[in-house]
Amino acid sequence: MAGMTLTQCQQQVDEWIRTVGVRYFSELTNTAVLMEEVGELARLMARTYGDQSFKEGETTDLAMEMADVLFVLVCLANQTGVNLEEAFERAMEKRNRRDRDRHRNNPKLQP
Repeated sequence: MAGMTLTQCQQQVDEWIRTVGVRYFSELTNTAVLMEEVGELARLMARTYGDQSFKEGETTDLAMEMADVLFVLVCLANQTGVNLEEAFERAMEKRNRRDRDRHRNNPKLQP
């Protein structure tokens, strides 16, 4: 669904969990699943953009791996009462305050 807000993502995941997924895994299990999904994304990044080569039959769908990470992160947000939309807005405000000139003045980032 194009143009979905983070709040809508949280609602859609919650609806899926309640109707198809039976119930949420425990927060600890979902944290472990999140690490697993991040590892799968890292493996794909290493093979696509790094020096490793693909093994026969390996998944090459970068968008799906990112979506899998997002799905589990949304599960954890739902379970712990975090509004991701509000949290993301606060995170961007923090970065705009803290990093306003930091990256622009970093000689390592200059062309």
